[in-house]
Amino acid sequence: MIKAVDLRKGRTVVYEDVIYVVHESQHVAKGNKRSYMQTKLKSLKSGVMREVRFTVDERLEVPFVESKEYEYLYQDGSSYVLMDTADYEQISVDGEIFGDAVKFMKENQKVSLTHCEGKIIGGELPIIVELTVQDTPPAIKGATATNQSKEAILETGAKVRVPPFIENGETIRVDTRSGEYMDRAK
Repeated sequence: MIKAVDLRKGRTVVYEDVIYVVHESQHVAKGNKRSYMQTKLKSLKSGVMREVRFTVDERLEVPFVESKEYEYLYQDGSSYVLMDTADYEQISVDGEIFGDAVKFMKENQKVSLTHCEGKIIGGELPIIVELTVQDTPPAIKGATATNQSKEAILETGAKVRVPPFIENGETIRVDTRSGEYMDRAK
């Protein structure tokens, strides 16, 4: 059992005897009135979206979920083909499962899928990935602004803001949750 205040995107909960995946969750506090959690839940069985408001102290049951490691092989249209690292079985999943982090996926990268009652309900990339800069403008000589950055296009096609000293061909580390440049890869 968890409190409603602990609901986060991707979490699975049982509400009114149905298993839901939390799609959005927002804590709302208005002045001196009681705060609440405004959520969008997606039914695991039917796929129907539902908006539900919980009090922050309301308790919800958490079903059994399993995480399993896969290796990303290639993209096939809007689907991504993954291989189970344990038994080498290949599966195809929709890119929507990974959210915005999908733009940082490269071949042979390890990813984690979350299963509940035989269905895939979520996917995660490693928090930090190393990617090569394909294209970025050259640094401007004499530019001394301390908080200056430029756009770089990575090997996956993702665009990231990087410091001016980063050049084409360099490998950088990127946070897949925020899409921000972390540092140069060692």
